[in-house]
Amino acid sequence: MYVCLCKAVTQKQIEEAVEQGDGYAQVRQKLGVASDCGCCGQMAKKVIREHLQKMPECEFSAAG
Repeated sequence: MYVCLCKAVTQKQIEEAVEQGDGYAQVRQKLGVASDCGCCGQMAKKVIREHLQKMPECEFSAAG
């Protein structure tokens, strides 16, 4: 599914960026999401949030 039509950014591309540790700011910088019309910003945030919830918890996050 395309999340950003202006830059032709797909949900999969955003999910892959999240898996590499990128947050919304990095996704905007690297992929150009929400840099033209801005309509996709909220959808991109939703994709990031949902994908983070699906990812397994890092073993080091509980070590705090």
